[in-house]
Amino acid sequence: IPEQTVLEPVSPAMAPPTAHIPQQTEVSANAPQESDQAAEVAVEAQAEPVVTATAHRLPELDSSDDYVRGVIAEQSNNKITQWLKPDDLIRRSASFMDGLARGTVSEKVFPLGVAEGKFTTHRQDGNIWLNAGNYERYNSVVDVLLSIDMQQMANFFHKIRPLLELAFSELGYRPRQMDGIILQTIDNILATPVIVEPLALTRDSVTYKFADKKLEELMPLQKQLLRAGPENTRRIQQQAKALRDALLNP
Repeated sequence: IPEQTVLEPVSPAMAPPTAHIPQQTEVSANAPQESDQAAEVAVEAQAEPVVTATAHRLPELDSSDDYVRGVIAEQSNNKITQWLKPDDLIRRSASFMDGLARGTVSEKVFPLGVAEGKFTTHRQDGNIWLNAGNYERYNSVVDVLLSIDMQQMANFFHKIRPLLELAFSELGYRPRQMDGIILQTIDNILATPVIVEPLALTRDSVTYKFADKKLEELMPLQKQLLRAGPENTRRIQQQAKALRDALLNP
């Protein structure tokens, strides 16, 4: 593995979304307070959000892995540590979120673990059906996601925001585009339909596809959620909504 992971946008030809995630402010008790009018003028004059000065010192991006692992270990439980073994965690996170915003899941960029057990189907009345038992194959990954406190995750985002902005800038994105990519990822998850009925499949050679064309036309990320089952999809969507609320209401 090279010392620095070189990651590129998933699809540079697509215009990235833009948005604004409000930044947390850390104001000293002795700092002079800015008037509302002056604050409004400053906001209007600011074309792009600037990196806010933080009360803690951040490491360089190239040497940030230990810092990231340490902060997450303090705020989370041991389940998530299995995802923190690769190098260049912040760069990988930026590239991974860039892909998720476009609806793709890149295991090569950020391996989150494969589904457990064997994929199984059954035939009935000439149709191929996805076995409901397949949903349990994703439980371990979903359990890790559910173990994360999304308010703490939002706080962590604000803490390392300067490093994330730098990683996204290496992919060619400005801060507002980074914010748009993060919120678009959440929106893609929330827009995934929750299907409680049995899922019919078709098979082309060794590849299975959803028989319903509308489902097959969904983003790969959303089809991955369908394969995880309705209950797991709902649970992940609850976490996604909690993260969105925490990010937009710092």
